[in-house]
Amino acid sequence: MNNFSNFDLSNESQKALEGLGFKNPTPIQSKAIPAGLSGQDILANAQTGSGKTLAFALPLIEKIKNNTNSSGLILTPTRELAKQIFSVVNIILSYHEKIRSILLIGGEGIYTQSNSLKKSPQIIIGTPGRINDHLDRGSLNINNCDLVVLDETDKMLEMGFEFQVRDILKTIKNKKQMLMFSATLPNQIIKLSSKYSNNPQRISIQQNEVLNFNIKQDVIKVSPKDKFKELSNQIKKRDGSILVFVKTKYGTEKLSKRLKKDGIKSTALHGGLRQNKRSRIMDNFRDEKFRIMIATDIASRGIDVPHIEHVINYDLPQAPEDFVHRIGRTARAGSVGEALSFITPNDSKIWKSIEMTLQRLSNKGGDKKVFKKRKRR
Repeated sequence: MNNFSNFDLSNESQKALEGLGFKNPTPIQSKAIPAGLSGQDILANAQTGSGKTLAFALPLIEKIKNNTNSSGLILTPTRELAKQIFSVVNIILSYHEKIRSILLIGGEGIYTQSNSLKKSPQIIIGTPGRINDHLDRGSLNINNCDLVVLDETDKMLEMGFEFQVRDILKTIKNKKQMLMFSATLPNQIIKLSSKYSNNPQRISIQQNEVLNFNIKQDVIKVSPKDKFKELSNQIKKRDGSILVFVKTKYGTEKLSKRLKKDGIKSTALHGGLRQNKRSRIMDNFRDEKFRIMIATDIASRGIDVPHIEHVINYDLPQAPEDFVHRIGRTARAGSVGEALSFITPNDSKIWKSIEMTLQRLSNKGGDKKVFKKRKRR
C-alpha cells in the first residue's frame, strides 16, 4: 500500500497522520501495519530509521480504540528510545479520546509513576528494568495485556535483558498479540519468538529498501586545518536543527567549545556521559533548546528527532554502514533533509568504500545520483 489512506484506520488516526504530514508509508509500515491490524503476530527485521514506531503504534492504538478493555505494552532497551516512542504515541493519542499512556523508565520517580498507574493507562511504554520494578511492587498489573511490542529486540538481548523480558512475558496470562522488531535476527531472537509468538508473519526490510532518497547529499573536500572554519561557515548559513558527527568523545566536547568561541551555541552527546545527563541533553535538543548537537556514533544510536534538517559528517565513520545510519537521522517520516560530508586527503580510502556502498544501494533503488561534490581549496 502506497498511501496511509488505504489502511483500515480510524478517522482519528488518519487525522493524526495528516496533521503530522505523513502521507506515504515506509516499506516496513506498508507490510507491518496491515498485519498488525489483522491481529497477526509479527517478527520483523528492520533497521533504525525505517519507520518502525508507527508500524507498531498504529495497530496498538486501533486495537484499544475498537476494544476499550484492551491494553498494550511496549518494551524498549533504552530510556531514550522509550521517550521517543512515548512522544510519537502521545501525538497520535491527542486525536483520540479516552486512551491514556504512561512512560515507565528509570531515572524518574517510581512513586509518581505508581500514582499515575492507578489511573489505569491502556498503553504502557518502558524499559525492562523499570517494568519489572513495578511488577515486583504490585503497582503494575499486565495479566490481561493483549498486545506486546518488543522494539530493538536484538539490542535488548545484547544489553542483558533477556531474562527480564522473559519474566515480563510470563506474567501475561491473557492470549496476546506479539509484535517483535529487530535490526538483526540471531537464533536467540528466533527462539524467543517461537516460544511467545503464534505463527508470526516474518517481515524483512533490506538495507536498500530503507536508503532514503529524500536526503540531499553534498560533499566538501577540505584540508584538515580548514575543517573548523568550513564547519562554522556551513552552520551559519543553514537554518533548522543540525546534527554534527565526530569520531571521539573528546572530539565532541572540543568542537562544542570551539563553536562557542565562534559565537555558535551547541551541545555535546557521547557515551561517556551519565545516563540522566544524556537523557537531559536529548530532551533539550528534541525541545529545540539547542539547534546544534555534536555526537559520536555510539551516542547517536536510536536518535529519532523529527526536526533534524541537516546532518554534517565532520569526521567520517570507519564503516559505510555507520554512514548510512548517520544520514538517516534526517529526512524522517517522508520529510526532506540534507547531509554534508567533509572529506580530507586522509579520508580517501574510507570515502571510496562509502561511495561504493551508496552507489550500490542507490542503483538498487533506481536513483544513480547519490551526491554531488564541491571542492574547497
